[in-house]
Amino acid sequence: MPYISVVQELEHIAEWFVVYTKTNAEKRVQERLHAAGFEVYLPLQESLRQWSDRKKKVKIPLIRSVVFVCCMRTALNGVYAVSGVQGVLKHLGQPAVVRPAEIQNLQLLLQESNAVSIASERIAPGSPVVVTAGPFKGMQATAVEELNAYRLQISLEALGVAYAVSVPKQFVQLL
Repeated sequence: MPYISVVQELEHIAEWFVVYTKTNAEKRVQERLHAAGFEVYLPLQESLRQWSDRKKKVKIPLIRSVVFVCCMRTALNGVYAVSGVQGVLKHLGQPAVVRPAEIQNLQLLLQESNAVSIASERIAPGSPVVVTAGPFKGMQATAVEELNAYRLQISLEALGVAYAVSVPKQFVQLL
C-alpha cells in the first residue's frame, strides 16, 4: 500500500522531461509547447555562421533535436499533440526524469558559453564538488582532474552528455 501512495504523489509533482523534436524544429516546438501551456527550456548557444557575403551570430540549440519540458507525468501525453514532437526519452519503459540541478547546471554553463566544451565519452565517477565563487557559483559537479585548476564534468545523466569547465582550485569545495 505505501508504494501506491508514493506513485500517486509523484504524479502530482512537476518534473523535467526530455522531448525529442524533428530535425531543426527545436525553436518552433519550444514556441508551440509554450503556447500549449507547458514550461519549456531550450538551451541555446551563440555561434558565428559564415555565408558567402557576410558573417552573423545565430543562436543554435546546444543539444540537437531536444527540448526540456516541465510538467506533471499525467500531462506529459499532451506533448505528443504538438506538431514537431517525435517522442519523450524513456528509461526502463518510463519517461526519464531530468533533475532540476541538471537544468540549473545547463543554464549556468550557457551564461559563460566560451568556457564550455562538449565531451563525447561517458563520465567516469569522481569526487562531487560545488563551485563557491566565480561565474559558475552554486554549480554541483564532478571533479575529473587536478592540474593548476579543477576540471569539472557537468553531466546530464539521462542524455549521456557531459560539459567540461575549468575552474580555479580556490573556487571549488568538496561536497
